[in-house]
Amino acid sequence: MGLAVQKPKGHWVQTDRSSHEAWAGLTRKSPLAAQIMHLLAARVGDHNAVVISQGTLSKLAGASRRGVQNALTILERDRWIELRQIGDRGTVNAHILNDRVAWTGPRDGLRYSLFSAVVVVSEEEQPDRGDLGEKQPLRKVPRLFSDERQLPSGDGLPPPAEPALPGMEPDLPALQEPERGGKARSIESLLPFASNTSIPVPVTDSEPPLEQGRTGNDA
Repeated sequence: MGLAVQKPKGHWVQTDRSSHEAWAGLTRKSPLAAQIMHLLAARVGDHNAVVISQGTLSKLAGASRRGVQNALTILERDRWIELRQIGDRGTVNAHILNDRVAWTGPRDGLRYSLFSAVVVVSEEEQPDRGDLGEKQPLRKVPRLFSDERQLPSGDGLPPPAEPALPGMEPDLPALQEPERGGKARSIESLLPFASNTSIPVPVTDSEPPLEQGRTGNDA
């Protein structure tokens, strides 16, 4: 009886042969550059960039800062990454993988690029590192669907705060909630939850149920 044939786990994905050959050449030319490429790819997640300082990257790689700088120069020259400087000192960069960033036209004399990134920071680089983990929670800003409006509720700040007249409160800056099922919730569907009651909201089969207790003020 022969041995059972084991099927490979997962799925095969076609990749570019020339990139494999270029990668083999990179690993021979600069093992540190290949290591840094692995570090970046492992952290980029669903984004296309990693923002990290040279100091933190050198600690992750176990290499000198000068060695990391040389390795990044090789990766940029060989078109493995695009480097974009954050600030004017040049010690913190966005390391972009796969796609170059797009730049907007100049407006008010400023030309800029907008892209999503993973940000990696080190405790050692923080001026308040002695207080990390002991700070008060941040204030919350709401997450809203495109057709939702803010409805202030609950207690205000203690005196000597001067509360606004009802209905005259300024809107908070809000984070845009991605649409679910291709349909946004109306503000009317949220009103029963303003008093933290548990009234169910009817939904269709194509629309997921709303989280219990969600209000226009929930983050």
